[in-house]
Amino acid sequence: MTSILDRPVKARTFAGVSLRRRATNKLATVLVTLSVALALVPLLWVLYSVAAKGLSVVGSSVWWTHSQAGMTAFVAGGGAYHAIVGTVMQGLVCAVISIPIGVFVAIYLVEYSGESRMGKLTTFMVDILTGVPSIVAALFIYALCVATLGFPRSGFAVSLALVLLMLPVIVRATEEMLRIVPVDLREASYALGVPKWKTITRIVLPACLSGIITGIMLALARVMGETAPLLILVGYSQAMNFDMFTGFMGTLPGMMYDQTSAGAGSNAVPTDRLWGAALTLILLIALINVGARVVAKVFAPEKV
Repeated sequence: MTSILDRPVKARTFAGVSLRRRATNKLATVLVTLSVALALVPLLWVLYSVAAKGLSVVGSSVWWTHSQAGMTAFVAGGGAYHAIVGTVMQGLVCAVISIPIGVFVAIYLVEYSGESRMGKLTTFMVDILTGVPSIVAALFIYALCVATLGFPRSGFAVSLALVLLMLPVIVRATEEMLRIVPVDLREASYALGVPKWKTITRIVLPACLSGIITGIMLALARVMGETAPLLILVGYSQAMNFDMFTGFMGTLPGMMYDQTSAGAGSNAVPTDRLWGAALTLILLIALINVGARVVAKVFAPEKV
């Protein structure tokens, strides 16, 4: 007589399970698989369409080394160097401002606030920022910095608007990662007489650093494709501009909007540039996501 341990793994898994529950399990598996497939179809279709129409433009070396200075909508040539640099610069300035603020706010909410009124108010404000549309954030920065304080429209103003969009994502991602760290690690550190601030910096943060970095990279990739702040807070320039505080600045979303206004769809030249800018933005965001995966692996704590 064979025992249950001698049966195959699959047989042991469903041993004692009713026929109805097995059918429910198979139905749920089929539904989840179909849902994933349905979600992948439009994503893969978009990627294929953008790659097929923009690959010929992106494959040229001129695209990565030249700007659109002096080019017109009816003359082929030029590249997206100015737009790539502008997008990266605005994203980096946004990250420099957002990352420390977002991480510190998350540490406060998890480690210090408890049930205090300030903690509840901070959580409430983060929830509000999470649902703020990008155009509202851009209008707020315009009303505050441009209309009230008299600062010019610039790439820095765009970065400030992106901070409002990036900040809640970082706070939420960091908050969730901090909550994953077991309380036993904190209590063991406290029992050894280690101060709370040192426990956070030496034990808690290193334990969840990979997840925090992944959340930051994904938040940065999300804001780099925003268009509304660009339209309101800075004009599009076909020439290279390294000054974040004055002058128009080229960006990849701005370039796509500019080529649409120049006749993309009816004119082959701006149409090719439009698809090329779209594919470049996708590649840039994909590179950031891959970098997040690599960094998360590097900083992941070693398993004992």
